[in-house]
Amino acid sequence: MFESLTTKLTDVFDRLRGRGRLTEDDVNAGLREVRLALLEADVNYKVVKGLIERIRAEAVGEAVLESLTPGQQLIKIIRSELAETMGGERATLSLDRRPAVVVLAGLQGSGKTTAAAKLAALLKKEGRKPVLAAADLVRPAAIDQLMTLGEQVGVPVVARPELAPPAVATEAVEWAVENLSDVVLIDTAGRLQIDDDMMSELEEIVAATEPSEILLVADAMTGQEAVNVATAFDERLGLTGIILTKLDGDARGGAALSIRQATGRPIVYVGTGEKVDGLEPFHPQRMADRILGMGDVVTLIEQAEERIDQEKAEELVKRVRKNRLTLQDFLEQLEEMQKLGPVSQILERLPGAAKLKASADSDEEAEMKRALAILRSMTVEERLNPSIIGGSRKKRIARGSGTKVRDVNRVLSRFEEAKRALKMVGGRRGKGRSPLDMLEAS
Repeated sequence: MFESLTTKLTDVFDRLRGRGRLTEDDVNAGLREVRLALLEADVNYKVVKGLIERIRAEAVGEAVLESLTPGQQLIKIIRSELAETMGGERATLSLDRRPAVVVLAGLQGSGKTTAAAKLAALLKKEGRKPVLAAADLVRPAAIDQLMTLGEQVGVPVVARPELAPPAVATEAVEWAVENLSDVVLIDTAGRLQIDDDMMSELEEIVAATEPSEILLVADAMTGQEAVNVATAFDERLGLTGIILTKLDGDARGGAALSIRQATGRPIVYVGTGEKVDGLEPFHPQRMADRILGMGDVVTLIEQAEERIDQEKAEELVKRVRKNRLTLQDFLEQLEEMQKLGPVSQILERLPGAAKLKASADSDEEAEMKRALAILRSMTVEERLNPSIIGGSRKKRIARGSGTKVRDVNRVLSRFEEAKRALKMVGGRRGKGRSPLDMLEAS
């Protein structure tokens, strides 16, 4: 996400930080590089122009030029203005009505059906009772896809293929009233903004259901085109917000940085993966930090608290304290870590992400998959008592996991290194507060 933009901005900031004093010429030279990096990231020209002008107005003042840390002050201003460009504060859905109706619109292939199911899963997790309405009667198998996704996330789906889409939407609202569902998510057919008949059908759905929210589902990887699409849909429907899909695959970031400023409509959620939990609220300030290579530790902690089994974590701490760590624990922790997403996603949420990713082994993801395959190929007895794993067992484990004996040896070696390191940490107990004490206290 934003890889090329983050790398370029990080290089600019490293040079600015290295100077004890900044002149107005230094600021202008730095901002020229920032401007070029943003344009290369496919950010809307007018948005870039306004952003750079606002930064320059603040940056050439006495507070920056006379500061003891002028580079840091300038970066602080850029961070603030980037966040403001993307909306400033997090935008939330207005779902006070019972039932609240949310219409999802967008181009063909933008990911509306998947986004509808992901949003349903997210709202369900927040304690709501959503229902999905299958109003896409154009794309073959769209209804089947929504039914399958609805079953995956445990959310009912109203599907009436014999009715027109506005009638399906209306029936879904009636079903929600009868069954005490408090949110109706309407999945509509993909359409082109130039397709007048299809846009008229969407207007009919909106008129029939009087939605609380009309969300555009836009593909982040289309860059500037996502802004044009949002503008066209907003003119016809009056959008209330945007779900930006495929943001995890967008190395440039033009849509995320442009769309709010260009349309006036906030990004409410972003898609960060293919799984049904791959949708997260959009926080402009956190996103600005990620773009500037400062990471997003808050979101990483929130995901860890939500996805990682706390009881297992506490049990692991106790086992480490007693020096009873086994390969079974090793396997369970790798599986828990997988819940946080790919290694690359975890890295980019850490401060200094651009440098971390550049120095990280590009095969890290494959290495983790190999380790998991090897551990799962072992018997429970072998995982609980690794000392019994001799040559013949290693060959069997390698065959069973599709790896080589040297890969099995590498996993066993890493496990022993981890045991030694944790034993040393645990041994410092009583000589001040150890990391394990802090982990247990948290």
